[in-house]
Amino acid sequence: MEKATFGGGCFWGVEAAFHCVQGVLSTQVGYEGGGTAHPAYQEVCSGDTGHAEVVEVTYDPAQVSYDDLLALFWGCHDPTQFNRQGPDCGSQYRSVIYCHSPEQETAAIASRELEDRSGRHRKRIVTEILPASAFWRAEEYHQQYLEKRESGRCH
Repeated sequence: MEKATFGGGCFWGVEAAFHCVQGVLSTQVGYEGGGTAHPAYQEVCSGDTGHAEVVEVTYDPAQVSYDDLLALFWGCHDPTQFNRQGPDCGSQYRSVIYCHSPEQETAAIASRELEDRSGRHRKRIVTEILPASAFWRAEEYHQQYLEKRESGRCH
């Protein structure tokens, strides 16, 4: 089993995109990339902690590849929007890939370059690619939020 971590705006929608993929064993939403230990949702929303809303994906690479997860990531949000997705604004909504290994970093960089040259976007991709850092699981009511509400979309 391996982990992959993605931030692409509100974590509810990003989690919903990955949750039902064959080979994805589990997803959990949380916060990563900031300087505060055990941040709460309201703290992250203030923008003061530096965290991004992310989804941590645990997957079986024999069933789904990291490249497949990257392709899904590019398709589930707008990677050209800086610190926002749709109506959600702030650094917590930034587009980011947290890499758990040098191999993931290499794949993520190559994938971003390919996506940037694909012609699917009118603006340049702003997605950050960073080493994984401390992941702080979000409050329980955020986990599988859209699934609990029988809604597949945030906006």
